[in-house]
Formats: sequence, structure tokens, C-alpha cells
Amino acid sequence: MEEAAKAKIDASAEDLNALSQDIWSHPELNFNEHHAHEVLTDFLEKEGFKVERKFVLETAFRATFGCDDAGPNVCVICEYDALPGIGHACGHNLIAECGVAAGLAIKAALEANGNKYGKVTVLGTPAEEGGGGKKYLIKANVFDDIAVAMMAHPYRYNVPRPIALSVIALKIKFHGKASHAAASPWDGNNALDAAVMCYQAISNMRQQIKPDCRIHGIFTNGGAAPNIIPEEAELTYYLRALNEGELAIVKRKVLACAEGAALASECKVQFETTFAYANLVSNDGLASIYEDWASSLSVQINTDEKLRRGGSTDMGNVSYVVPSIQPKFAVGQGDGSIHTRSFTVFAGAPEAQAPTLIQAKALALTAIELLQPDGQDKLKKIQQEFKDTISKLTVPE
Repeated sequence: MEEAAKAKIDASAEDLNALSQDIWSHPELNFNEHHAHEVLTDFLEKEGFKVERKFVLETAFRATFGCDDAGPNVCVICEYDALPGIGHACGHNLIAECGVAAGLAIKAALEANGNKYGKVTVLGTPAEEGGGGKKYLIKANVFDDIAVAMMAHPYRYNVPRPIALSVIALKIKFHGKASHAAASPWDGNNALDAAVMCYQAISNMRQQIKPDCRIHGIFTNGGAAPNIIPEEAELTYYLRALNEGELAIVKRKVLACAEGAALASECKVQFETTFAYANLVSNDGLASIYEDWASSLSVQINTDEKLRRGGSTDMGNVSYVVPSIQPKFAVGQGDGSIHTRSFTVFAGAPEAQAPTLIQAKALALTAIELLQPDGQDKLKKIQQEFKDTISKLTVPE
């Protein structure tokens, strides 16, 4: 099964590269990944998967192969949305390629074993960049029959257990009263003053938050004209913390700053959550199996604790409903982190192909180990660890 898996990826390397390049050359924003959806589903269907297009969401899909009656269902996840203005600066074209490649490899292994035991699901999840596509799939109970879920994310280093923080995107809107700034300023209530006080209060409050928490925001509305007392002003903040419990504390503090600013300026304040992701809970047992296979494929794992820390992802929400991993793998040389123009170049470069396919092999071999008859005890331990870990955490809404 293992040799069949690796051989399938090697034999498909050219086609997989073409698929990745096609997605990279057609960057699409969240929930609008129509081209990526089409080329990915066409590819998987030609490879013999049962494909469900527009699955739950317009640009999501599910592709399955294997036995429905016996054995675990292992899931590999594809992402394929891009960023505004800078294209695939998060390398989602490589995530899609890696997920498809791993799916092909697991399918080949199942075929080598007579298709008698186990199943693979390649799940296309749109809108990771702020849209939370995976959360919609969770609400639709898509993960209910899945034993483990995995994906790999391009990065500057090989990090098998990255730290992805809980995040909430919060709009803070202040409503005041407009008046002429020269003729009758006393008749107005300045919403911009409220927003400025709020910003300053949050900046001062940062000294009292834990080192792993993050608060970063911008002004998105500061008024209409200098000679009009602003009746509306708006801030957008991202709040992050190590887990959902810590995030709730940070949110409470930020809301208090906003309410205090509204009170001081005699304005009203309104809050709106645009998206929220849970922290990533890497399953230890599953990650250990992955690390062993990655090392066997000559992946040089980086153990620097500082390099584990990153942003946030809706894969975190998946990790609260099924045992999950999302290792990061190194692509590119020189300066340039994800979400930069430099990384867009890395994601489309020929040099990205070898590490992407190595990661696909590592994911596939991890899944295949659990699909073997002697892998059932390992799977039971993984699932028990998952239950024990999640039971101690604040579960995201």
C-alpha cells in the first residue's frame, strides 16, 4: 500500500504541477473560487473519485473513494482561495495540490489492498481567508463520519505542530450626532473622538494582556468632511489568543474600552463580529505518526518554538470536531513570509513542487498507517486523546 501510494504521486507529478499552476494563475477571492472548483473537481473525477460539486457551498466539493461498509474514513483537505491584490500569497494553490496528491495516493493504496477496507475523502473547503468555509461544512455535519482530518500548509520552515491562534474579527461602530464643526460644534456628538479614545484605550490596555495574545486594528471610517462633526466612525480589530477561553478575556477587555469611549463622548457603540476561528488543536498521536513519515522522507523538521507561532485558520474549528493536524512545510528561499508578494512568487515557483509532493506523501502514508488492520489500535488512541483534550477546552460557537 505504501509503495503504491508513493508511486502514484510520482507518476502524477506533472499533472499535479499543472493543476497547481492553473489555480495559481487564476487567483480568486473567498466564496468565488469557481475556476479552482471546476479544475479540481474535473481532475478528481477523471482520477476515479465520486465527486459532489457545489457541496453545501457553491465552491466547496467532496470527492470520495473506498469502502462505505467497513474501515475508517480519512479526510485530506484542500484550500484554494487567494488574497486581495497579491494572489496566492498564502500558497493555497499548493494546499490544493497537496490535498489532491495525498488523496490520489491513498486511493492507490486502497486499490492495492482490494478496496475492502477504508475510505478516503478529499474535501474542498473555500474561503479560509476570512470567510470560514470549513465552519459551514461543520454545521452541515460533513465531518461526522470522518475519523481524522489533515492538510499541509506552505510556510518558510517545516513545522509539524504549528500554533494557530483563536481569532475574532470585530467591527466597532460609533454613532454620534452631526453638526457644523464651525457654526455649532456644541450641537454634535463626535463619533470620531469616540473611535480615537477607543483606539488609545485599547493600545494602553495591551500592556495588561498575556504575551501570546494579539490585538491589531485600523480605522475604517473617520467621518465625511472636516467641517462636519462625524456622526459615524468605525474601527476593525482582530483579537487573537492561544485558545477560546483566553480570547473571551481579551474580547471582554476590548469591549470595555469601546463602551468607555462611547460613554465619555456621549455616543452609542455597536459591535459586529465578521468572522471567528478557533485555535488549532494538533492531535499528538496523529502528529507523531506524521512526523515519523515526514522524517523518513528526509524532511528536516524545525523545532524552534518561535517558528511554531503563526496566524489563525478555520482548520482550528475542524480540530475541535475531529482529530486533526495541519503541518507547515518549507518552500522558497530568502526573505518573504506568507501574505506577502514574495510568497506569491514562491507559491508559483518550480522549486515549490518537490516539497509539496513530499508533504502529500507524508500525509498519505500517515493515513495509510491508520487504514491498515494493525492501525486500528492507534486510531482508537488518537480518538480517545481527542476526546480527552477537547473535553478540557472551551468549545467554539
